[in-house]
Amino acid sequence: MVIRKAYRFRLEPDEAQQALLHQFCGQARFVWNKALELQKRRLDGGVPLLRYGDLAKYLTLWRSSEEYGFLRQGPVHTQQQALKRLDQAIWEGLDRNNPKGFPAFRKRGVHDSLRYPDPNQIKLDLRVWDEAGRRRLPKIFLPKVGRVKFRKTREIEGMVKNATVTRRAGHWYVSIQVEVEQELPLSKLSITALDLGVKHLATLVDGTRIDPLFPLRRFEEKLVWEQRKLSRKKRFSRNWYQQKRRITRLHEHIANVRYDLLQKLTTRLCKNHAVIVVEDLKVRSMTRSARGTVDEPGRNVRAKSGLNKSILDQGWGMLVEMLRYKLSWRGGMLVKVAPHHTSQRCPRCGHTDPDNRPDQPTFRCVECGFSAHADQVGAYNILSRGMEKLRDEGWDTADASAGWLEGWLSSHSPDRLFAEIFGESCFGRI
Repeated sequence: MVIRKAYRFRLEPDEAQQALLHQFCGQARFVWNKALELQKRRLDGGVPLLRYGDLAKYLTLWRSSEEYGFLRQGPVHTQQQALKRLDQAIWEGLDRNNPKGFPAFRKRGVHDSLRYPDPNQIKLDLRVWDEAGRRRLPKIFLPKVGRVKFRKTREIEGMVKNATVTRRAGHWYVSIQVEVEQELPLSKLSITALDLGVKHLATLVDGTRIDPLFPLRRFEEKLVWEQRKLSRKKRFSRNWYQQKRRITRLHEHIANVRYDLLQKLTTRLCKNHAVIVVEDLKVRSMTRSARGTVDEPGRNVRAKSGLNKSILDQGWGMLVEMLRYKLSWRGGMLVKVAPHHTSQRCPRCGHTDPDNRPDQPTFRCVECGFSAHADQVGAYNILSRGMEKLRDEGWDTADASAGWLEGWLSSHSPDRLFAEIFGESCFGRI
């Protein structure tokens, strides 16, 4: 099976190369904003929108003109890729079902990126020793930038297809996408279900509980302190920019903590299970503000705001997306089921009632008296719906929950911790 994967490394450009990268990002941003302004005028005037081929002709005219001749100083491929992304974003934004919305004009220093689509122009020099026997950093050749050093933290396998240079928190990174032939390494043909929650990041059907790290809340006090220092400085002064960089790097550290946890967790899950069932949660709708309007103000706004922060701090959407592509790499499958009443349905008698869950950790059926941890009950109901969905789609499989439920009802299966990866502090038992 041929798959595509990306390797992300931190670049170490010198001052001249940094200036060129800033310049080329500014040119790509100018092309994006210029084309977006053109498309908005056509949209307001009722004129059909231009597609990428027509926008590329405009780019040729801009590069050959005197007014916009500065665009010729940068590589044409990165500017063409900006137009391609804009064309895709506009048509996706016109779809009412798309939550991203219509694209906006880009600002300086926000989401700076350059995409190099031609693999023939990307050359890697992975030698770590020079002719004199001294250790050195490997280099990557980028058109019109030159050979840039980067920190190679792992081996690059496969055929290079493209590269994307991005800037985050004052550092430059390169993401090298490769195409590699990979055999299906799946060996354990097991199935499990995840119940995502706020108090526990995920609860497996066998009782494994993964406690969240809440990286934003861990650094929230420091973040508030740094932002308070920023508010006391003169806007756009040198000290103001220096303090703003500190806040940006703190935000990047928070995101890296969350990303590291989700990567390790999803890798372990995908190695041990062939099919994983999750709820099809609409995170954007779940985290919508409850403030309301002046005429119709919302209720429990403070509590809803705290709930939204906790949901977004755990990264549910990122977790599900990681499970999807990692399972596809290993020949597995991610199944999404409807989330309604998963924690209110009794797994023994099937009775569904909000009173079955009197509080967050407790499930007690008002019909038959069965009691267990509510998150594990939800995981079991998610598993049952996933197996039912697979059977409806024509999969020749028996219900994985049959025969297992009786043993689970009598005694919960032992908790399997991932302590060898995360440590004992991140996980607990039900």
